Amino acid sequence: MKERYDVLIVGGGHAGAQAAIALRQRKFSGSIAIVGDEVDPPYERPPLSKEYLSGDKPFERILIRPATFWREREIALLTGQVVTTVNPDAHLVQTDGGAAFGYGNLIWAAGGAPRRLACSGHDLNGVHSVRTRADVDRLMGELDLTERVCVVGGGYIGLEAAAVISKFGKSVTVLEAQDRVLARVAGAALSRFYEAEHRAHGVDVRLGVTVDCLEGKAGRVTGVRLADGTVVPCEMVIVGIGIIPSVVPLSVAGAVGANGVLVDEYCQTSLPDVYAIGDCAAHRNRFANDAVLRVESVQNANDMAVVAARAIVGDPERYDAVPWFWSNQYDLRLQTIGLSIGHDEIVVRGATTNRSFSVIYLRQGRVIALDCVNATKDYVGGRALVLDGTIAAPTALADLDIPLKDLVNRTPVAVVA
Repeated sequence: MKERYDVLIVGGGHAGAQAAIALRQRKFSGSIAIVGDEVDPPYERPPLSKEYLSGDKPFERILIRPATFWREREIALLTGQVVTTVNPDAHLVQTDGGAAFGYGNLIWAAGGAPRRLACSGHDLNGVHSVRTRADVDRLMGELDLTERVCVVGGGYIGLEAAAVISKFGKSVTVLEAQDRVLARVAGAALSRFYEAEHRAHGVDVRLGVTVDCLEGKAGRVTGVRLADGTVVPCEMVIVGIGIIPSVVPLSVAGAVGANGVLVDEYCQTSLPDVYAIGDCAAHRNRFANDAVLRVESVQNANDMAVVAARAIVGDPERYDAVPWFWSNQYDLRLQTIGLSIGHDEIVVRGATTNRSFSVIYLRQGRVIALDCVNATKDYVGGRALVLDGTIAAPTALADLDIPLKDLVNRTPVAVVA
């Protein structure tokens, strides 16, 4: 006899947890269950590569809600189960353990799986990703026996992990295939700043290098061989090269989508009564010049969850949230607002040498995004510029004597040389 829930949520991360919370906050009285592939209750993911990895926060402090919360609100946590098939006609899902669950509405919040290296040696012991608590626990369990660490990928996850591990006195090498770190998400000014910071902290940052294979002995990694034949010796490899959205069961069931599953402005997929939210949901985003894309962030997960919950309770509201992100590396707090995709001009506000500055991205004169390093006032003021689509003169944006909030809706003044 299968169990049935009025709302079944697949995925126990930020998006899935917030969807359940939002439903109860909006007085939804039907049955709710979260099916998650991990054995743990929902917890925060960003600390995994920061405070949890460093040991500054125990697991209990990164729980999204205490265990009693879910019981008190009658939200069933069906942990340690992977949904393998979706039958949209029967409104039914099945798991890898043979369990079957019926649903009235299905919210797919399964996120994604870490992208693995495709070369030989990728499955050696000592090769890690940073996606789940179990991933980080395994990594931490090997650190005492590790002196040299290679991080493959110069994105946020890789750089955050490098920053933490270098503090432990380990020798850390970052290998990035592009000609700069953060190449997919930031401008060159920010990339060069972070490259210099990591090198100043003893991290060996190598750019424009590709991995040929991982070498090992007795089943454990001993080094990374590069395409030019160079071998970087190490006892641990951390792979941070992105994720693959976990949407195969939806795709097989007929859901439209390529890079993730496509959703409309209410987070609905092409399947009846099926929503998708978070990292795996591709949507048209006005802050990306109406491009269809996935946004991998806590903000996107939480805001999409609220949109899906509102649609289910009959109080629909379109998804139109401005994206924001953050990253902690060493004593640097990076706060990003907006999406820099398609920018045609960059303004650096402040001096990077002061370790407090902002990189402002414009498209056709309009402010579309900011990367703010130890510059919270710029982040707060810049949010209004992005939301408003303010046209501002680069000279005014760069002027530290002009608060960014004062530029909202101001017409740029021509500067006479």
